[in-house]
Amino acid sequence: MLAATLLERGLGEEGEGLIHRLRFAGIEADRAALARAACAGRTTLPDPPDLASGLARAARADLDRLAPATLPLPSGRSARLEYRPDGSVVASVKLQELFGLGETPRLGARREPVTFALLAPNGRPVQTTRDLASFWRTAYQEVRRELRGRYPKHPWPEDPWTATPTHRTTRRPKH
Repeated sequence: MLAATLLERGLGEEGEGLIHRLRFAGIEADRAALARAACAGRTTLPDPPDLASGLARAARADLDRLAPATLPLPSGRSARLEYRPDGSVVASVKLQELFGLGETPRLGARREPVTFALLAPNGRPVQTTRDLASFWRTAYQEVRRELRGRYPKHPWPEDPWTATPTHRTTRRPKH
């Protein structure tokens, strides 16, 4: 009864995200079976439901390999990946965290390129690309020119290929 109610109400953002990841990874999954596993042994609806608990160990390993939840960044941090219903995968990342990354990462069995929503230091998107090499060669100089006056405490190197990736501001000299 709980599983039927869960399916009727919807799996929620996290649950739908898991379904999109499974589809991206090419792993067959039965929504009803996952809902039943998430509700097993419970007397109330889980919030949020742990649909991944219904996956076999091998399926979970395949999911983590083919459709990871996060992507490691050159800055040492990681970005959450959003798997969309159209089969694309998007990472929203501050531009400075990608310095030095020339090749767009590819995921899944189809080796789908990650779409980067490149963010300004304030977290607002300034560019979207599936081809980082092309972005660094062409559009970066325009974005750099536009944003470095607005965000002078952040690094805006002329050569993003060799610049050190960072999530921090540029250090100011001590007086």
